[in-house]
Amino acid sequence: MSVLSQIPPDVLSELRAEGALPRATLNRDYNARASVTPERFEAEMSRYRALSEPARTRPAAALDIVYDETSGQTLDVFGAAAPGERLRPVFVFIHGGYWRALSKLDSAFMANPLADKGLATATIDYRLAPEASLDEIVREVRQAVAFLWRRGANYGIDPQRIFIGGSSAGGHLTGAVLAGGWHADANIPENVIKGALAISGLFHLAPIAASFVQDWMRLTARQVSDLSPAEHLPRIGCPLIVAYAAGEPAGFARQSRVYHALWGAAGHPGRLIEVPQRNHFDVVLDLADPDTVLSRTLIELMRG
Repeated sequence: MSVLSQIPPDVLSELRAEGALPRATLNRDYNARASVTPERFEAEMSRYRALSEPARTRPAAALDIVYDETSGQTLDVFGAAAPGERLRPVFVFIHGGYWRALSKLDSAFMANPLADKGLATATIDYRLAPEASLDEIVREVRQAVAFLWRRGANYGIDPQRIFIGGSSAGGHLTGAVLAGGWHADANIPENVIKGALAISGLFHLAPIAASFVQDWMRLTARQVSDLSPAEHLPRIGCPLIVAYAAGEPAGFARQSRVYHALWGAAGHPGRLIEVPQRNHFDVVLDLADPDTVLSRTLIELMRG
């Protein structure tokens, strides 16, 4: 029995209907910036950096660790175990920005709250589009995970307790790490990821390639097929939290619901969360507050 035959009919109809939507509708449904005012957008971008800065000034932060010699890309580690302490679980966060903006400098806002709970955080950079192809971006993010599995203990991280998450394009890249088919080439175990949090993610690339995003992503038919996480569900799954904002553009909300349904239909444990009173840009900032539903759920996942 196929996975598609096992997801709820209403969710399946959403998936199939999207392929027939005109470009104008897709442009509207995937235009996150148009879902908030320009002033609100700029304010949220500033908050990413401002809320991330305190983690970078902590004495124990390990910054600019080269995880991939080919590209020279780096990651930062926060809240890891000190020498002699038990290695800590790590949350690897992948930033969004439609694959062409932001960086790890904007991505450590959850690091201090997690450190207070005895949990480490790793934030990663990857080369941005259009200079880098999506194949290369996915390769780099997967390499970051492989690096932490091989070398994480050197930085106070438990390689047996790696968790991953991301927002928007980072949600897509989270799905690309969860996807099956790449672990053998990287010489890491299929179950390297023990849990995941995908926020406002993109898991089917066909509508993206048919929208304005194609202007800078230049996705080929092969990339749409190979790099859509919903088409490459893993054989060995992990607990996956899929979250999206109540004020999300319609396309992001659809994709979150469909991916959650597909994950469950594949026999993997998961939870779907719609976060009220949040938009595409501020929903992920709930991770900066340990008392929000997203933060509590992530902490429970990592301690589970």
